[in-house]
Amino acid sequence: QVQVVETGGGLVQAGGSLRLSCIVSGRAFSSYAMGWFRQAPGKEREFVATVNWSGGSISYANSVKGRFTISRDNAKNTMYLQMNSLRPEDTAVYYCAVRKYGVSAARPIDYDYWGQGTQVTVSS
Repeated sequence: QVQVVETGGGLVQAGGSLRLSCIVSGRAFSSYAMGWFRQAPGKEREFVATVNWSGGSISYANSVKGRFTISRDNAKNTMYLQMNSLRPEDTAVYYCAVRKYGVSAARPIDYDYWGQGTQVTVSS
């Protein structure tokens, strides 16, 4: 079973920055595509960003493009989400997702394993 753990959430003022990390267990991390999703209260889980197995293919939701940066370090079994210029509407629980197939994807149904989520709260 693959274990997925997110860290790095917290409370930040609008305009501030946070960096989320996602650590994945096992030896196959470098073959996985990875994604970040988020879910605000009363809303459906939405796509934030995705990266393929090598880091060479990256996509973002339009709402975060230019403000968030996804990256991965295959030597450390870790994926990151650098979030800058945060806005109150970015407030949500952020989830890390693992896709065993190495091609990146934007739908939650395409992912096989999920972390427990980390809360990000942006105050105005």
